[in-house]
Amino acid sequence: LVPASYHDFEHTDMVVLVGSNTAWCHPVLYQRIMKAKEERDLFVVVIDPRFTATCEAADLHLPILPGQDVTLFNGLLQYLATNHYTDTDFIANHTQGLDAALISSETEFSIESLIERTGISAEKLTLFFEKFAQTDKVMSLFSMGVNQSSRGVDKANSIINCHLLTGKIGKLGAAPFSMTGQPNAMGGREVGGLANMLAAHMDLDNQKHQQLVQQFWQSPTIAKQVGLKAVDLFEAVEAGKIKAIWIMATNPVVSLPNADQVKRALEKCEFVIVSDICKDTDTTQYADVLLPALGWGEKDGTVTNSERRISRQRAFLDCPEQAKADWWSVSQVAKKLGFSGFDFESSHDIFKEHAELSAYQNAGLGQCSASDVFRYFNLKGLSDLSFTEYQYLEPVQWPILNKNQQDGAVAQLFETGQFSHADRKAKFIATAAVGAVNKTCSEYPLVLNTGRIRDQWHTMTRTGLSANLSTHKAEPYCEIHPNDALKYGLKDGELVEIKSVWGNCVLRATVSDNIRRGQIFAPIHWNDQFASDARIGKVVNPVVDAISGEPEFKHTPVMIQPFYTQWQGVFYVRKGFGNIVQKTIESTVWWTKIQTAKAVRYESADRHRFTETTEKLKSLLPFEDESFEWLNLEDQTAHISHSVVLQEGHLIASLYIAPKALLPDRDWVASLFKRERLSAMHRKALLAGQAMSMGQSEGPLVCSCFKVGKNRIIQTIKEKNITDEKQVTACLKAGGNCGSCLPEIRGLIKACQTEDV
Repeated sequence: LVPASYHDFEHTDMVVLVGSNTAWCHPVLYQRIMKAKEERDLFVVVIDPRFTATCEAADLHLPILPGQDVTLFNGLLQYLATNHYTDTDFIANHTQGLDAALISSETEFSIESLIERTGISAEKLTLFFEKFAQTDKVMSLFSMGVNQSSRGVDKANSIINCHLLTGKIGKLGAAPFSMTGQPNAMGGREVGGLANMLAAHMDLDNQKHQQLVQQFWQSPTIAKQVGLKAVDLFEAVEAGKIKAIWIMATNPVVSLPNADQVKRALEKCEFVIVSDICKDTDTTQYADVLLPALGWGEKDGTVTNSERRISRQRAFLDCPEQAKADWWSVSQVAKKLGFSGFDFESSHDIFKEHAELSAYQNAGLGQCSASDVFRYFNLKGLSDLSFTEYQYLEPVQWPILNKNQQDGAVAQLFETGQFSHADRKAKFIATAAVGAVNKTCSEYPLVLNTGRIRDQWHTMTRTGLSANLSTHKAEPYCEIHPNDALKYGLKDGELVEIKSVWGNCVLRATVSDNIRRGQIFAPIHWNDQFASDARIGKVVNPVVDAISGEPEFKHTPVMIQPFYTQWQGVFYVRKGFGNIVQKTIESTVWWTKIQTAKAVRYESADRHRFTETTEKLKSLLPFEDESFEWLNLEDQTAHISHSVVLQEGHLIASLYIAPKALLPDRDWVASLFKRERLSAMHRKALLAGQAMSMGQSEGPLVCSCFKVGKNRIIQTIKEKNITDEKQVTACLKAGGNCGSCLPEIRGLIKACQTEDV
């Protein structure tokens, strides 16, 4: 049976996406929303400072100013209360704390104040408030744009308050819903994977929970206070309070704010262990011991998705060399340190203990008194699975009280109005709208917002190795409004330096109307393995939420200025020669590395004189023996230098230094490395740096799944007078798999239609 919760998107009448570029970051959920929108009258709202791919198909975009989410939802709460859009029975029977929440939100109710503070027009605010109030089934989906803030917990609570006030919770198609940033984030929380949590959804600062877990584990002691969260942890390392650290499955030198502080901490730390599947990351450089870990296809265990569905993940690849599961490594160290309770032989053993703990002293639904330690998270029905039953476990949704229960027995978690507090009532939380801790000023007048792009994942230690995934957005960049670009003397496509109190980095400017004035956006992914100076984490301020510990990734005061160089160039080298060449490229003042199908591409720039640079680069390149054929074209007056290296008719390398406008089409050059042999025309074209009559290139990749480029999509749209993205899919397959490129295809269709007007 398919559980009812699976159909929440299919039964809701309004979806509010808060702080999430869902089309790129949660493409599966986004496609479900879009499918529901096609089939029924679904109203989609996007609340985001930027106009993103998600906004393409939205009915309403609210371009909120950074950090003003609490202001907006406090205003909505007051609107709902003042106009009597409240579920009085639900509030009386199943909630507490409403009066305090209303008092704390009163200051945001004036429509004039809301307009000024949120930056949203009166027309859009009114439409949003009316739609939310008058629609019975509303889902508010919030993600990193809400969570990654020094007021992230308040932002989430202000959203939940509006659902509690209207009773839009625990019902099919009506709920606040946190879209976490990682695929097994729910599973990580189930096992207590945070510094302020015990396993099985129990709280480390709850005395009853402490006693319960200690008794179950029969441990002589148990922690009585929360541990250090990530930012605090590395500050303690630098201060010498922590002498040894074990880093697993993360790359904090890139991913954390004030990232150079993380470097200093690891440099100072007496003993650093890193478990990773990649040898070369920004963090592994500091490892005293590097442990080879397992990758996704090599792991065996369970994962849990956002609808509480546990799925068996079975390894389909053998463990390579000496690589081991993380649980095995931890168990071995624990036993060497003399701790008992770590005699696990398989993931089945660990899962059984996990299930048993979840059910330990956990009363059933509706059967507990206020003195019981009730948790919704309960895997009682799976606590005695045999090894064979575990191996063939089908996806199942918790709570699971009986082994043979029908899947989805509690599909709507709060349907009965029973919540997880001791009195079983939900709590309204008073949320005051407070400004950013670090505000803009004359020296740092812009707000930096960071986030993900479509085809890269976290710090791109693996996705950065893929030619397909490196094509959509090939270089580290920042978006800036045209008026701000003019104000600060920046040009589209030129290099810029971003500075904050904490650090600086160099990116390529993308001038765009999709971002408001006073703000810039930069992706989080690039690291020191792929670019000389693009770790945006260096720039981000380290202020964190007092409760969650989440850093302020969405609001850092910065300044921006041109990054001046004497020249820019692009260099391709066939794979196999890259390691030798990279050392040469890294001697320049700025570079970035991009994977293509057969070659590695380097964008580079320097401040040395043109002639000095070209001579130096060529002298350091490893193509001296007689088997290599060099073709050269140079014009020192025009600052143009083209060099092509061949070996037995194969293209080995090409180097172009020229004014930016005269550099060759990158995709065209990359395509020539795929040829077995180059014709005379190809050789001339390569040396000239122009495609001549060899046809139009695919252009930047739009659809990574089917490798369809922008130019081909535009050509097809124009030739066939296409008006709908489904027609593009029918012709080219583009958008027919994961669907994350569909918003971009819709944008290309709109652009072509605008040209024809």
